[in-house]
This record gives sequence, structure tokens and C-alpha cells, in this order.
Amino acid sequence: MAHSLTSECTPLKLEYDSCFNSWFEGYLEPAVSAASSAEQRAKYSREKAQEYEQKCGKIWAAYRDCVQKAVKEKGLDDLLDQARRDNPLKEPPTTTISSSSSS
Repeated sequence: MAHSLTSECTPLKLEYDSCFNSWFEGYLEPAVSAASSAEQRAKYSREKAQEYEQKCGKIWAAYRDCVQKAVKEKGLDDLLDQARRDNPLKEPPTTTISSSSSS
């Protein structure tokens, strides 16, 4: 069992994990098999985003708020702010695959 930053947040984490995993399983299967056109994929994505918000959105917000409170209580907010200033994430990291050839 995975725990959260504080024990008071763990029940919310478990509830959110369960909700998300259930939603995601239902998202993947039809997404792979059903949508053939870009328009169909966009419609499907919008519908699934709405479904996520209805099923898991409030749970996620409660869990996020709990963790943010715990971060402040533990004094980690200053460290996170400093890390963000030192290494701002402006774009998603890219991975490069280097191939080595032997001669």
C-alpha cells in the first residue's frame, strides 16, 4: 500500500488512486479500438474528460489540497519554490536515444 505525504492524506490518496485507475481502464480500451478519425478521437477525449471530472475531480481536488497543506506544514514549500526558481520546467523534457556503434 502506498502512503501519502502524511497519514491524514493517505485515505484520500487511496480513494483517488482507485477512482483514477477505474476511469483510466475504461478510457484506454475504447480509445484504442473505437476512434478512427481525428474528429472522433477529439469527441471521445472531451467526453472522457467530462467523465473524469464528474467521477474523480472532487476527490483529486481534496487530495491535492491535503498534500499542499502537508507540504506547507512540513516546511517544504520554500524548498519547492527554490527548486522551481533554480530549474524551471518550461517545456516537457525530451529524451534522446543515442545509439552506439562498435567498429
